[in-house]
Amino acid sequence: MTRVKICGITRVEDAQLAIELGASALGFNFYRGSPRYIEPTAAGEIIRQAVPPPIMAVGVFADESDVQRVLNVAREAGVSAIQLHGPRLPGHDRGLRWTYPLIWAVTVDENFDPVSLRDLAQGQAGVIMLDAFHPVLKGGTGQTIDWASAREATRFARLILAGGLTPGNVGACVRAVRPFGVDVRSGIETDGRKDIEKMRAFVRAVRENDAA
Repeated sequence: MTRVKICGITRVEDAQLAIELGASALGFNFYRGSPRYIEPTAAGEIIRQAVPPPIMAVGVFADESDVQRVLNVAREAGVSAIQLHGPRLPGHDRGLRWTYPLIWAVTVDENFDPVSLRDLAQGQAGVIMLDAFHPVLKGGTGQTIDWASAREATRFARLILAGGLTPGNVGACVRAVRPFGVDVRSGIETDGRKDIEKMRAFVRAVRENDAA
């Protein structure tokens, strides 16, 4: 069964609905450049109220250079996994990998080589997220990636697929790639807020195509 991760959670009611619909992971953006940035204390309140195990609460970080800051924020918020975008953190193997399950985000551009994920998956992260390249945004680009390359990449790593997924295309994505999971943020929003009907349609499309 394809895992569903709903990112950019900022409200308790959105977390509760996502879980009711069958999401297995929720993302909380601690990257200040994100339009869905949330303070660690606010994320912690949502997690305590609405995110029981085994649902995974994922702290999303980008362009970090300070391992200790990542750890401090993750602990303050009470997340159960860490997702990293951008350059590799110095010493993250020691400070992060052995403390939290790690999702490593990789951007897919014209130079992407699926084989390159083999060492990353074996050495640094248990799960790789593939996302569309954007010169400024770290996730939430609204742009899709090449699904053929993503399908090839599933040979080398457990993949969460992100980038431009919507209720209208996620079913085709699941059939074409057969990823470990899919990640969505802007594709289930209207005017910057989570849209109940879009969330429901997204999860339904994933489930209908799991065995297609």
